[in-house]
Amino acid sequence: MQLPIFAAVLLVISGVWSLVVWPQFLRRVMKDPRARDAAGKATKFLNVHLVLVSISMVLGAATAIIGIMGLFG
Repeated sequence: MQLPIFAAVLLVISGVWSLVVWPQFLRRVMKDPRARDAAGKATKFLNVHLVLVSISMVLGAATAIIGIMGLFG
């Protein structure tokens, strides 16, 4: 894969950023009182954020991998 060095580095930084930031966000969401109902069951609020974080983490990993491939491939 041929990418300019700047683009490859930017992709790696962007991917790593996502992999660092989103887990911190999820920790805060899980502590939020809206995350669980009175019985302790996960609410739609938590489920939506779990999906959001999961997708963002997969895209972040893919972005970092593409950047690494651009640097070394």
